[in-house]
Amino acid sequence: MPTDSSPQVVTRFAPSPTGYLHIGGARTALFNYLYAKGRGGKFLVRIEDTDRERSTDDAVKAIFDGLSWLELFADEEPIFQYSRADRHREVVDRLLERGAAYRDFTSAEETGRLRDEAKAEKRTFESPWRDRTPTVDDLSQPHVVRFRRPLPGRVTVPDAVQGEVSWDANDLDDLVLLRSDGAPTYNLAVVVDDHDMGVTHVIRGDDHLNNAARQSLIYDALGWTRPVFAHIPLIHGPDGAKLSKRHGAQAVHEYAEMGYLPEAMRNYLARLGWAHGDDELFGDAQAREWFDLDGVGKAPARLDFDKLAHVNSHWLRLAGDDRLAGMTLDAHLAKGATLNEGDEAKLQRAMPFVKDRAKTLLELADQTAFVLNKRPLNLDEKARALLSGETAERIARVRARLALFESWDVFALEAELKAFAQEEGVGFGKIGPPIRAALTGGAASPDIARTLAALGREEALGRLDDALQHTK
Repeated sequence: MPTDSSPQVVTRFAPSPTGYLHIGGARTALFNYLYAKGRGGKFLVRIEDTDRERSTDDAVKAIFDGLSWLELFADEEPIFQYSRADRHREVVDRLLERGAAYRDFTSAEETGRLRDEAKAEKRTFESPWRDRTPTVDDLSQPHVVRFRRPLPGRVTVPDAVQGEVSWDANDLDDLVLLRSDGAPTYNLAVVVDDHDMGVTHVIRGDDHLNNAARQSLIYDALGWTRPVFAHIPLIHGPDGAKLSKRHGAQAVHEYAEMGYLPEAMRNYLARLGWAHGDDELFGDAQAREWFDLDGVGKAPARLDFDKLAHVNSHWLRLAGDDRLAGMTLDAHLAKGATLNEGDEAKLQRAMPFVKDRAKTLLELADQTAFVLNKRPLNLDEKARALLSGETAERIARVRARLALFESWDVFALEAELKAFAQEEGVGFGKIGPPIRAALTGGAASPDIARTLAALGREEALGRLDDALQHTK
């Protein structure tokens, strides 16, 4: 927690709206959220939409939908970077006044030629306008505005994850701050927005590490305090290669569609590249309390779907039955099932008996399909074969015994079924399969006592009666 004399911690997640919310972006948002919340600070969101050609409304919606599903809500209204262009230009004017920026009237074609020459000679590109003073006539011509980096020297950035990182200023060119059409560029806009938003910690992927050098120079030129930088290694696939489509789902919405719970994703993503001892399974309150940048590793994290499934199964078992029933109902609908009134209540009743068998909501939908089947069941060939002769008579006897139960308690049902098998003088393996066939028609289900409990007394007895009608 911050002291009275220290500034409030403010972090931000600043995605570009050019596509879906990537799982790497989701983890970055989570790390920013946890770091701020664990210190009584603020978590903000900024949409970096200065690239007007690639930014789309659909992508903006996808980002907010993903953050909403993960329950990572900003403490203030999100900021759209494009709307702040006038403020960005105002800061460029200040840099020009201070001599920290200059106007470059070199044409795009000439700039390209000079860059090629510099590359061939293995030196950094230098604009011929760096040390020239434009005339009045020059000022009427199209031009860009560049940052005048201080030379010579080194740029050093203390990074909370990577350690101290340095660059030779000679290796950094004078980046463009304003394009010829007056549009601000990324590195300028980021610095201005982070400063104006009061951001104290910039936590982002290490693909932005080089930007930290350029941005630090802009902070220094403006006399602004640099934020704490923390650059997180990217997420790789299980094979150690950079995450790509061949590794499977990349977008947050895909994980939602695959049946993972948001709390499981938060738990899993928190452990993806960060550790708190050997703790693997923990809730949001613990994550907020424990998360610190010291625990972030320097090596790329590897996506592990088996571990994600394990984490998800843990949170499925802890989830409320009513909530799970509603989400499982949606999963059935997504699979094209036709549902009826009362089906959600059936799922609620069944949930305590099936949720420990599933790793995802899609598996939970498969495990509960037998509950939603309508009477009379359509028995498959294998089920019909089990319901004949002596077996039918035995089912009639077990049905009569079960009808005496009013409470329909799963433990009492289990004890009664075992006692029935003993009285019949047969192993339960002779009794279970035909009863299951009668109750489910061959669909997947838990053990017989749990299947009976999941169906409820009236439905279970009714299905047994239907099966006995097939044997006549």
